[in-house]
Amino acid sequence: MINTVIALYSWTSGVVMIAIFALVCISLVGILINFISKGKSTEDSNTLNEDESSEY
Repeated sequence: MINTVIALYSWTSGVVMIAIFALVCISLVGILINFISKGKSTEDSNTLNEDESSEY
């Protein structure tokens, strides 16, 4: 009966910290996917190198 009257642990702080951690993880994965998708392909880097070598 005393267990129902006195709350021994508050779940709100733990749930908030887990939610913040999940948001940070999701945003980091999104940033990583964005960097990977914007990476140069091999064809782009070859044409860039040819253009640079012709200038010298």
